[in-house]
Amino acid sequence: MTVSRMTPEAPADASADSAQPPPEHHDVLIVGAGLSGIGAAYHLQKRCPGRSYVILEGREALGGTWDLFRYPGIRSDSDMHTLGYSFRPWTEAKAIADGPSILRYVRDTAREHDIERHVRFGHRVLRVSWCSRQARWTVEAERGADKTPVRFTCDFLLMCSGYYDYAQGHRPEFPHEADFRGTFVHPQFWPEHLDYANKRVVVIGSGATAVTLVPELARTAAHVTMLQRSPTYVVSRPAEDRLANALRRVLPERLAYALTRWKNVLSSMFWFRVARGMPQRAKAHLIEGVREQLGADYDVATHFTPRYAPWDQRVCLVPDADLFQVLKEGRASVVTDEIDTFTEHGLTLRSGQRLEADIVVTATGLRVQFLSNVEFRIDGERRELSRSLCYKGMMFSDVPNFAFVFGYTNASWTLKSDLTSEYVCRLLNHMKRRGHAICTPRRDPAVEERPFLDFSSGYVQRAAHLLPKQGARRPWRLHQNYALDLLTLRFGALDDGTLVFSRAAASDPAREPSTPTSDAPRPRAA
Repeated sequence: MTVSRMTPEAPADASADSAQPPPEHHDVLIVGAGLSGIGAAYHLQKRCPGRSYVILEGREALGGTWDLFRYPGIRSDSDMHTLGYSFRPWTEAKAIADGPSILRYVRDTAREHDIERHVRFGHRVLRVSWCSRQARWTVEAERGADKTPVRFTCDFLLMCSGYYDYAQGHRPEFPHEADFRGTFVHPQFWPEHLDYANKRVVVIGSGATAVTLVPELARTAAHVTMLQRSPTYVVSRPAEDRLANALRRVLPERLAYALTRWKNVLSSMFWFRVARGMPQRAKAHLIEGVREQLGADYDVATHFTPRYAPWDQRVCLVPDADLFQVLKEGRASVVTDEIDTFTEHGLTLRSGQRLEADIVVTATGLRVQFLSNVEFRIDGERRELSRSLCYKGMMFSDVPNFAFVFGYTNASWTLKSDLTSEYVCRLLNHMKRRGHAICTPRRDPAVEERPFLDFSSGYVQRAAHLLPKQGARRPWRLHQNYALDLLTLRFGALDDGTLVFSRAAASDPAREPSTPTSDAPRPRAA
């Protein structure tokens, strides 16, 4: 079967198009049924009642990241009072929650608000095409294992697909790794029945995944070595937020949650500003915290003193000092060195040191895949979004009726995803009231381009060419600041002179709304 592409005037292959059923139409199409997609669906139901929507999910389950990752000890590296939704309080005792608890939270949210019935599982989006004459997107996808071509149309497209490749992680090749007789494991694809009890484990990496894995594996492994080329900032925080739990006992649930949420937001904003404004003092403070945990005799200078300033990369959080505890007990160790070569029984380092291993875990990072590698076409012309400017951190210059969710690098992802979904709903309601069908951020050629993310992490630098640009001034500036974004996105003017509104072609019959199929009911207000 040939999948046709929408052009401004007619399908590219009319005969092929006539052989297909008409595409199913919805007011809004959401790509991704993870934390962001479920949140977006809730906001649509609450703030835009009566609008039809569908969620296309490439996998066969809800939850996105929290369903994909199954490695031991997986947990949040943000507190759940900010990683949780603004509209659904987190009520469990632990603020730094494990992966299964977060997955349950996302799925319970979808169930409670009747969202799951709008999800089409096993639908992988390949390309999207905008037709200005019809003021409509055509979305082409593959369904199921047999990759059956399917098409949808929508008035507004919202991408909630995250930022990394679910099919593969970042995995460098190592010299003579084929000689190793043990087991290689990448955390993104952890084998369900891998037995690491009483085994010698080497974890390559020093990021959030590595510092999560090491204390968990050390519970039963013979020994765990965290092998890093260079150190990362690591800070310990209590797994439970005592104030949050106390407030929940004496205040209404939503009020206690809101107060805790703002307490954590303001605290993280304060420490981020300190780190950026006084990097040397912030660095000394973080390193002194590690020294207090590990003692004066531990070589903190070698293993926990990064070469970069705090928040040039994300700071790793460990709950209840679990990483430091297993290091003090001798069940785990940190080695700062580079790999020279693998051997049958482990690996040799540049220094000449040998590490014996039964299992090697390559916690070497993510592979960034912006907008799921979906192909974009505007009126028949392919558009490379990496050449676009990002408008208010969620839309693209000269791309109509489109938004995407991209969270904060210095705070919880969901803080930004909630604001983005709220803004999209404001925008849709504004367009409906004014009779507009199209909204497009128009680029000012005078705006200076800057990198999308001011972050030195390897996964960001490897993907810099894939990411769009931000501008040097509003509304093209990407703010890593929740309070500022809250004022801008929740209360700021929609008709700001940059976002241009227009109507569809007056007498175009293609603008007549299609009727959703029986298995795609219109949403109810939550």
